[in-house]
Amino acid sequence: MRRLVPQALVVAFLAGGTSAFVADDKAVRLTVDGVPRTLHTFADDVRELLEDQGLDLRAHDVVAPGPAADLDSGDEITVRHGRPLRLTLDGRPVRVWTTATTVEAALRELGVRAEGAYISVPRSARIPRAGLALDVRTERAVTFMADGRERTIRTNAATVGEALAEAGIALRGQDTTSMAPGSFPRDGQTVTVTRISGGREVREEPIAYTVEKTLDPELFTGTEVVVRQGRPGVRRVTYALRTVDGVRQKPRRTGADVVRAPVTEQVKVGTRQPPSSVRGADDLNWAALAECESGGRPGAVDPSGTYGGLYQFDTATWRSLGGTGRPQDAPAEEQTYRAKKLYVQRGASPWPHCGRRLYR
Repeated sequence: MRRLVPQALVVAFLAGGTSAFVADDKAVRLTVDGVPRTLHTFADDVRELLEDQGLDLRAHDVVAPGPAADLDSGDEITVRHGRPLRLTLDGRPVRVWTTATTVEAALRELGVRAEGAYISVPRSARIPRAGLALDVRTERAVTFMADGRERTIRTNAATVGEALAEAGIALRGQDTTSMAPGSFPRDGQTVTVTRISGGREVREEPIAYTVEKTLDPELFTGTEVVVRQGRPGVRRVTYALRTVDGVRQKPRRTGADVVRAPVTEQVKVGTRQPPSSVRGADDLNWAALAECESGGRPGAVDPSGTYGGLYQFDTATWRSLGGTGRPQDAPAEEQTYRAKKLYVQRGASPWPHCGRRLYR
């Protein structure tokens, strides 16, 4: 009997301890990133439970109920880990965090319209905790103005050039677009296509010659003698031709080469004062003779081109009297002086029809 009393006390103590152990045990349901499991725990709150399970919470992780909440048997605890997304949305890069575990769920969480969109990875792909790079191009309405027509398409193209191809519009040669072909086409944007064709034209154009005059004391004042005839040169000029939407633009000069250089005209200019008096001829009516022969015009030339000047000299006679060049190019005073010399030599016979006017 004495031996049975201690044993009874031990059994009673163990029975009471087991009841306390069973009372502290809690059955809870823990869901981590959508994967549920039921477990037993002696933790007093959510934080202690998570620490017991080795779950390290970070800044972008979400826990419901919160870490400070007390635990009771039958509670449900949800843990969603934050995942970084390196998202490029319609050409604009941005870094966001999501607790979604799949691409489709993340897009829904971020409010991104996925219908008709281009997505760089499958929608069903899982997002690892380390994150994911994701390129999304939503469907947009883009209008093209080309060849007198307006075309609107819905596209998720990455560039204006790709959208042009989808619209069946081809760029040729120097054609341009109002937006760069490599730029991103925005929703509601209108892009104008300008048709440009070009070519090249080569023209030969004259180069004007210069006139070089030198003073000559042997020639009478007012007399100019062409020693060397000037000749224009030739320049080969290249022009770029451009037609924009059927309208020809002003040619643009792009280069020039001299084919033949111009020849400078050389002219002697008289400085010598001509004599005006010739004995035996000064008192005659030279004005009347000039009026009859040439209408009083120093530069007059007859229809055949043989006779010229006030007194209609031929070139041979003019030069025999000391004249140079052509008589019609000489000053009126010199022409009268030479005519007086001719009269002294031959009388009025050089002017058979008008010679009698000298005596009026």
